[in-house]
Amino acid sequence: MSEDLRWMSTRELAARIAEKEISAREALEDQLRRIDEVNPALNAVVTRDDERARAEAAAADDALAAGAEIGPLHGVPMTHKDTNDTAGMRTTWGSPIFADRVPESDSLIISRLRRAGVITTGKTNVPEFAAGSHTFNPVFGVTRNPYDREKSASGSSGGVGAALAAGIQASGDGSDMGGSLRSPGSFNNVAGFRPTNGRIPNSSPSPFSWLGQTGFMARTVSDIAFLMSIAAGPEPGLPAILPEPGSVFDRPQFRLGGQAPDLTGVRIGFSPDLNGLLPVESEVIDIVAATAPVFEGLGASVDDNIPDLSDGDEVFGVRRAMDFLASWGGLYETDRDRMKESVRWNIEAGLRLTGPQIVSAEAARARLSGEVQRFFADRDLLVLTTCQVLPFDVGIEYPMEIDGVELETYLDWMRAPCLITATGCPAISVPAGFSAAGLPVGVQLVAKPGDDVRLLEIAQAFEQATRWNERHPTVDQ
Repeated sequence: MSEDLRWMSTRELAARIAEKEISAREALEDQLRRIDEVNPALNAVVTRDDERARAEAAAADDALAAGAEIGPLHGVPMTHKDTNDTAGMRTTWGSPIFADRVPESDSLIISRLRRAGVITTGKTNVPEFAAGSHTFNPVFGVTRNPYDREKSASGSSGGVGAALAAGIQASGDGSDMGGSLRSPGSFNNVAGFRPTNGRIPNSSPSPFSWLGQTGFMARTVSDIAFLMSIAAGPEPGLPAILPEPGSVFDRPQFRLGGQAPDLTGVRIGFSPDLNGLLPVESEVIDIVAATAPVFEGLGASVDDNIPDLSDGDEVFGVRRAMDFLASWGGLYETDRDRMKESVRWNIEAGLRLTGPQIVSAEAARARLSGEVQRFFADRDLLVLTTCQVLPFDVGIEYPMEIDGVELETYLDWMRAPCLITATGCPAISVPAGFSAAGLPVGVQLVAKPGDDVRLLEIAQAFEQATRWNERHPTVDQ
C-alpha cells in the first residue's frame, strides 16, 4: 500500500478514506513512514507531532464508522508551511526569535483545511521570515532538492515543494510574495499557484501585505483546484477583493477522471524573458520556449505580444519594503542582531522610504494596472519563465549572476515572479521539462485578475498534454 499511497492525489486519497477503502490511521502511518525514509536527506519537515496526529486519525476513523457527517478532506494527513500558524504546534518563521513560539489559533488557511477534515502532522521548512527564495535558516538548517540533494529546493515554500516531490504528501499550503509558491514549484517539478489578491482573504495585520497571498502547491492542478474550493471565499471581518465562494473551483474537469477542455480560441502572449527585460539562463529559455508548440497543439494561438511590466520593479520594491517595515519593524528595534542580513535590508529599505518615493511607486502601480488591462483586453494568458535559473547549489544564499549578467540584490534572480506579483494577477507555475542534468524547470502562466478558474483549466490542459509532473525523483535510493 505504501507505494500506492506515495503518489496518490489528495482527491483520490480523500475519496478512498471516505469510502472506507483506506483508514485515516493507514494514511497517517504511511506519511510518517515516508517522512522517516526521506526527510533525513532533505530536511523538508522540521516539526512533527505524531502523538496528536495519531489521536486525530483515530477520531476521524471513529467518526466515519459512526456515520458522522464528514468534510471533503476527512482524515487526510498534511504538513503545513512554517509561516502559517497552527494552534498548539510551533510556528517559527525560521527565526531564532520565534524558535519556541506556539500559537493559540490557526491562521485562516489552516483553519479552513482543518474544518474540512485535514489532520495536521507537522510543519515544513522556510527561509528566515520567508525572505528569499532559498530555504535555509539558523533554526533548522537547509532544505535540499529531491531531484539533486546538492541543489536548492527554492522557497520560501521550499519545504512544502520538497515534501510533495519526495512523496510525503500530494499537496500542501503555502504563501507567495515574490514567487514563494511558484519558484519552489519550478525547482521541485510540481505546480505552485498564487491566486488573485483577495481570493483567499488576507489576515495579516500589515496594511501593505497585499503582495503576500496564501495559496497551494500540488503534484496536480486538479488538487490545487480541490484545495481552492475549500480555502477560497470571503471571511467576515477580513478584506476580500473577490466575493465569490470557493465552490467556483468545483468544476467537473478538475474531479477524478476529469479531462481539461481544449484550448481552441485561447490567445496567448508568449515570451520566456519578457522581451529581454529579464536575464534568463539559456537552458531555461530553451525549455520554456519549447512549451509554445504545446499550447498551439492544444488549439491556442501564440504570439509575442506581451505587456510592458517594467514598472513592476518599482512597485514590488517599494511595497515589499513597506510590508517588511510594517510586519517586522518592531522586532528590528529589539532583535535586529538576530535577523539575517536580507531581512534587515528589507526593513531598512522601508525606513529609508520618502514621501516622493511612495507617490512615485503608486503612479507606477497605476501605469502597470493600465498596461495589464490593455494586454488582457485581447489576450487570455501571458506565458513566461517561472525561475530565471536552474536549481542552484544548496550552499550559496542566492545566485550572483545569470549568464554573465551580474545581479545587484538577492531579489534579482527571482524578478520573473516578482514582476507578476506587482500586477495582482493570478499565476501558476507548472512543470515544463528538465535540464540535461535532470533538474526541473517550470513555466509561469498568468491570467487577468479574477480569472483564477480559467487559469487552472489552461494549466491542467498543459499538464495533461505533457505529463512532466509524473517524473518523480529517486531521493530514497
